Amino acid sequence: MAVGGRPRLVALRALGLGDMLTAVPALRGLARAYPDHEPLLAAPEPLAPLARQAGWTVVPTGELEPLPEALHGAEIAANLHGRGPESHTLLAAARPRRAIWFEHPDVPASRGAPAWSDEEHEVERWCRLLHEHGIGADPGDLALEPPPGPPPDGVRGATLVHPGAASAARRWPVERFAAVARSEAAAGRRVVVSGSYAERQLAQEVAALAGLPASVVIAGATDLAGLARVVAIAGRVVCGDTGVAHLASALGTPSVVLFGPTAPSRWGPPAGDPRHTALWAGRGGDPHAQRPDAGLLEITVSDVLDALEGLDERAPAPAVAC
Repeated sequence: MAVGGRPRLVALRALGLGDMLTAVPALRGLARAYPDHEPLLAAPEPLAPLARQAGWTVVPTGELEPLPEALHGAEIAANLHGRGPESHTLLAAARPRRAIWFEHPDVPASRGAPAWSDEEHEVERWCRLLHEHGIGADPGDLALEPPPGPPPDGVRGATLVHPGAASAARRWPVERFAAVARSEAAAGRRVVVSGSYAERQLAQEVAALAGLPASVVIAGATDLAGLARVVAIAGRVVCGDTGVAHLASALGTPSVVLFGPTAPSRWGPPAGDPRHTALWAGRGGDPHAQRPDAGLLEITVSDVLDALEGLDERAPAPAVAC
């Protein structure tokens, strides 16, 4: 089936910010392999501006919800969501002519597809899936331009401190983020504290403990497109294992990323890229736990400050196109 005369190429990745950004190389590989197709991404609507920067149009879809009718009957559909069986079942129900997915024993139609491996980086996983289906994809093809539009005032060159994360297991203590922010300000660097609207109180607590004015808090004041524009012109980023870390990788902003229950070999910044430093105690845990991971707590304020000191200084960022 076609949209506007073009056959449809569908990818399912109805997850969060970091999930979409780690799939960018695979999404680009798919689009290059099928240049005459309309690339449609089943994902949450807030991700649309960033998906557009990767060449895809978002069709709003919730996690593990049936695919919208607009995605049914596609020429090719790729499950970049997970190993199945739930996501496979949703994809199959949309009746694509060809499905690209991993093998799952509960989905007979997937028999003979590539095998899933738990022990590989998320970027590598989806590129390997495509390679084994005969489609090229470059795991290094992560770079994005920020969405068009003006960034907030006062953030260019600043140290962006992002204390939030989806689970308590991946949230470094607020007083430690505050100590980092206080040290950065004492060194003469501007500091900005970011987060979602739900994380605004957390960001305000970081600023207050650091002795910084409330005006440095931009949490809740930007959507994802605005946050991307902030990250793009920041001097450097300090955050946990969360979507902002992947924004820093995609936008080329130097970063220090704190890992706890999950190894950076699974979700970390590109290995060997000197712009990014991943800190990890070397042991895993439960990423969904209700308290900070013990390994994450082994990372000290001094560890983070030393890593920041070792980051390459970033040249002034170019103006963001309006």
